[in-house]
Amino acid sequence: MLAFDRVSLEYASGTRVVRATHQVSLQVHDAERYVLLGPSGCGKSTLLKAAAGFLFPREGAITLDGRPVCGPGPDRIVVFQEFDQLPPWKTVLANVMFPLLAARRCDKREAERRARDAIALVGLSEFTNEFPHQLSGGMKQRVAIARALAMQPRVLLMDEPFAALDALTRRKMQQELLQLWDEVRFTLLFVTHAIDEALLVGSRVGVLTPRPGRLRAEFNTHEFDLGNAGGTAFQQRVDQIHDLLFDEPVAA
Repeated sequence: MLAFDRVSLEYASGTRVVRATHQVSLQVHDAERYVLLGPSGCGKSTLLKAAAGFLFPREGAITLDGRPVCGPGPDRIVVFQEFDQLPPWKTVLANVMFPLLAARRCDKREAERRARDAIALVGLSEFTNEFPHQLSGGMKQRVAIARALAMQPRVLLMDEPFAALDALTRRKMQQELLQLWDEVRFTLLFVTHAIDEALLVGSRVGVLTPRPGRLRAEFNTHEFDLGNAGGTAFQQRVDQIHDLLFDEPVAA
């Protein structure tokens, strides 16, 4: 559904141009949970921003349902890791309704219905009238996810959304994300630098090389879940991916 065809991305850094990725090709299928995994600076977040339409490839193309991605759109919604993505003067309900109204996807009554349904999905119905400063970090992320799901996007794009959370909250959020996926079956493109998170969240994981990021390997990870995390097979895959991330690729 979402396809990257030999995508090279660049950005300006001072007086020089930095190549973030080099000829990355991959496909994200409908209702798949695809995770981009790699070291810091390898271009994984840059690829996600390009999928969102915020950046344009220097080479190659990105398509959604066979059509070129030419800019941002409500069919691709991004959830970032920063908690200040929620306007602080809006309640939880107003925050979730806002993009629906701004994009003119529906009228106010329908926006409220969809917002309340999304808030219920993330377990925050009793906090509908609270403001962001009254919520914990994990709750703010749930509001951000509810806001994205209310838009009913073709692809949910998540850029290290749990990186700033403590370990217990992070695991809980991973569990809640997977439960949401079981209910809604949205298509997910998820960025992380944590190997264990990639294996738990993803049904498929793409491993990138250091900058400029190239797709080095892909792994099907359907067999891993919170119940077998830490088991022998899980740890073997963690070790295998660790070696890929930290060993230098053999030159062709």
